[in-house]
Amino acid sequence: MMTTTNTEQIGLIDRISGPVVQASNMLGSKLYDVARVGEEKLVGEIIRLTGDLATIQVYENTEGLTPGEPVHLTNAPLSVELGPGLMRQIFDGIQRPLPVIREVSGDFIARGIEIPGLDHKKLWDFAPNLKVGDKVVGGDILGEIPETPTVDFKLMVPPNIQGKLEFIAQRGDYTVDDLSATVVTPTGDKVDLQFYHRWPVRQPRPYHLRLPSSIPLITGQRIFDTIAPIAKGGTGAIPGGFGTGKTVSQHQLAKWSDAKIVVYVGCGERGNEMTDVLREFPKLVDPYTGGPLMDRTVLIANTSNMPVAAREASVYTGITLAEFFRDMGYDVAMMADSTSRWAEAMREISGRLEEMPGEESFPAYLASRIAEYYERAGRVLTIGSKPREASITVVGAISPPGGDFSEPVTQNTLRIVKVFWALSKDLASRRHFPAIDYLLSYTLYWAALEDYYSDNVSPEFPELRAEALALLQKDKELQDIVALVGPDALPPSEKIILETARMLKEDFLQQNAFHETDSFCSLEKQYLMLKTILRFYEKAQDLYRRGAIVSDIFEHELVVRIARMKYIERSEIETSLNELIKEIDGLTIQAFGVED
Repeated sequence: MMTTTNTEQIGLIDRISGPVVQASNMLGSKLYDVARVGEEKLVGEIIRLTGDLATIQVYENTEGLTPGEPVHLTNAPLSVELGPGLMRQIFDGIQRPLPVIREVSGDFIARGIEIPGLDHKKLWDFAPNLKVGDKVVGGDILGEIPETPTVDFKLMVPPNIQGKLEFIAQRGDYTVDDLSATVVTPTGDKVDLQFYHRWPVRQPRPYHLRLPSSIPLITGQRIFDTIAPIAKGGTGAIPGGFGTGKTVSQHQLAKWSDAKIVVYVGCGERGNEMTDVLREFPKLVDPYTGGPLMDRTVLIANTSNMPVAAREASVYTGITLAEFFRDMGYDVAMMADSTSRWAEAMREISGRLEEMPGEESFPAYLASRIAEYYERAGRVLTIGSKPREASITVVGAISPPGGDFSEPVTQNTLRIVKVFWALSKDLASRRHFPAIDYLLSYTLYWAALEDYYSDNVSPEFPELRAEALALLQKDKELQDIVALVGPDALPPSEKIILETARMLKEDFLQQNAFHETDSFCSLEKQYLMLKTILRFYEKAQDLYRRGAIVSDIFEHELVVRIARMKYIERSEIETSLNELIKEIDGLTIQAFGVED
């Protein structure tokens, strides 16, 4: 959060409407500057200026405010502090560290509390990479700090600063307020740099070049990685009604994705869900490093009982932190749960501002705000004299009322994102989790990712995926027929399709998020599982043509072993499934009491 003691009183409160406050005598203030409202100096942001009247969106509870109280101006936009100490931290929507707030004010956030986002007293071990006399530009790395065993913090020259180093801190321990470097600009000005800097949350951080999205974000979830994969730097949406598993799906993505950094924003969600996240994440082991998952995670908690206006700030705070880590050269995965709550906050603020409502009373600028947010994702070359490849992948959960995907937030999101993971109430009611509708969901990244799967997993993978999708589509058509005339009316060849599709749905697409082994599934394991099921499908067709009864084929003990393959340990998966495939290939017609 932008924290400064250099505030000046220039205004007085005229009118209060929930989180929206109107103040007079505000000449000289700027749009989106931070204001401190009332005697308690509540944090707010100027969102409208009309003459000397300013409309302020307050990010704290405004109960007890009265007209006539002073308004103080900070002359700075809403910003976040970017420096060492972000990892493992839990912030509220305006980057106030919740563990520190608890120490200061107890279990509830005191109004007007002003705590910096970073710990300004902690010492950090800094090792410089450059020396005096070196030329630097924005984005260049001055040195590194081992922030966690997993993540090295890279101290960068802030954007828009360039020149020659007149001073750089030597190896040693420093606080974030200490002088890290002095840059002499081409005009002769001297710029002193600390170990952190501030950045406005509404201003995207610059990058050098946007790159194609041709590398998948590996999530360890079979429905995502195989059926509808997302690329690093991509955008995705998970819409679904209440109880369909949006939050658990995002938890899985946050836990197991192969991004180096995870930024998780709980935007307007229930407090008990965020509590589960805060309790569970510190106990989780990172499958890629073996260390705690929190070593590469930042959490932003803005629950449904917190002030509604702060929901918008929490989303921008999260994406700004993600851009900062991207600039260091890291792949970042950002989860927003849920953007519907953010849109509802915009609708409430818009109503109090008496703006012309759009569809379902959402503001007319809903589509542009959603687009601005998702467009800050991407795989890029960072700024700096030595550009680095990095990415931000953004996945937003959507909570459409009644599971209606035609409502404005879902529709405006679908115009922007390229991956659609549709949660199904029907699948959830059948206890099929993750309850992603495998036919309604889609990805627009497959054409760009197909070569990666062929080169890094198996040349067979694209063909197996296409065959599995065709079987699932045929299964849907046959299920409609079965609903009308019953399964006995189908010929045996189509019963084989139904049974194989059942195996795909139950043994491959279903995944237990709470099982130690099945929670994460590598691409190699996904390929071998899919190959095993489809190899059995081919064998079943062959056995049927040679006289075996379909029901007997799918009652064979190999079918039970296929159902259990998801629980095979990662170290044994290749040996076990290749052996299983050999047994399938060696299955003879005599095993079913039929002479060849």
